[in-house]
Amino acid sequence: MVISRSKLVIGATTILVATVTLTGAGIHWSKSQAFFQESPKELIDEVWQIIDRSYVDATFNQVDWQAVRLEYLGKPYGNQEEAYTAVREMLEQLDDPYTRFMDPQEFKDMQIDTSGELTGVGIQLSQDEETDELVVVSPIEDTPAFEAGILSKDVIIKIDGQSTEGMDVNDAVQLIRGPVNSQITLTIRRGEEELDFSMVRARIEIHPVRYEYRTEAGQPPIGYIRLTQFSANAAEEMREAINDLQSQQVEGFVLDLRSNPGGLLYASIDIASMWMDSGTIVSTVDRKGIVDEEKANNRALTDLPLVILVDGGSASASEILSGALQDNHRAELVGTQTFGKGLVQSVRPLGDGSGLAVTIAKYLTPSGRDINKEGIAPDEVLELSEEQREFLGENRDAIGTLEDPQYSKALEILKGQIDQGSRAASQ
Repeated sequence: MVISRSKLVIGATTILVATVTLTGAGIHWSKSQAFFQESPKELIDEVWQIIDRSYVDATFNQVDWQAVRLEYLGKPYGNQEEAYTAVREMLEQLDDPYTRFMDPQEFKDMQIDTSGELTGVGIQLSQDEETDELVVVSPIEDTPAFEAGILSKDVIIKIDGQSTEGMDVNDAVQLIRGPVNSQITLTIRRGEEELDFSMVRARIEIHPVRYEYRTEAGQPPIGYIRLTQFSANAAEEMREAINDLQSQQVEGFVLDLRSNPGGLLYASIDIASMWMDSGTIVSTVDRKGIVDEEKANNRALTDLPLVILVDGGSASASEILSGALQDNHRAELVGTQTFGKGLVQSVRPLGDGSGLAVTIAKYLTPSGRDINKEGIAPDEVLELSEEQREFLGENRDAIGTLEDPQYSKALEILKGQIDQGSRAASQ
């Protein structure tokens, strides 16, 4: 199975930002667009064929996919919008929230491998499979949603006063997006409370890696690295962070993956290779049972002790990275159970400028764990109290400091690893 790296995404969510970057196939759409607009059934059949060839489950989640084709190609369609509705109805039968159709505007707006400027509020949004509620996986740092105080696990119940009950995630995305400098109000349910958050949509430049040299009292010097998403420039920025911190003679690292919703599959593989010299990173399994195994390539940048922070907002590519380092005994994980998204999507351009994200494989951690819907359990479980969550939500500068209980625990474990290494070296 050969898939362009730029089209392989494993993010858990819909990201409410827009990018002007399209995949390369878009440059040849102009002639075919007219054809597909004149023959909307061709679009329906194109989507059906892609699913038929590549969907991860050969039973199509117990759906008679041949019967679906006969049903939808047997109907008349007067225009493209009717065809779009039919495509979405077809895909709904798969009961897979990650396989979805995007009309041309939605496709243009989808973040795939952005490395530049985005427009939006900066929310990673998912739809609860049981309740259909719109749930925030996490806000992207330094975006309107982040600054407003929206938190992971918040439930969006209204968008500018409009109820989201029964609303599809794609419809919610379109309501939340809008022009730069325009106002939007999201009504959030958090526990038993209902809260209104007013934000101004913005153009956002995202740098996924932030790092700092730390010398806490009584502690050895360490490097703190926060990775917020696995975008196209994540690996390059991670490499710079590790090399710079090592040049400052740190003795260990804390890698913070909390509220990181994922992104590009190969970004997680590249970053894992920076921390481990050998061993399996991840295995992918498609509908034919073929296992594509990615291994470390003896190019690790450091062998210093490492502790990773994770939580319920750590999803997908975050779980690949943390699962690889945990299974290979390269790092200890601190925090809470991760999100549990073990599926890989390929994003395909369609003939009329629309697009299709289709689940093509599942992934397993090096020990063979299928973490979909289960997540990864940390080595050291530390739940934040509601008061601690609220404090960190209101005081973002305290995240990754001694006022952050999970960071403090990671620092304690890291110091133990460093001290143990020093004792071993002196014997």
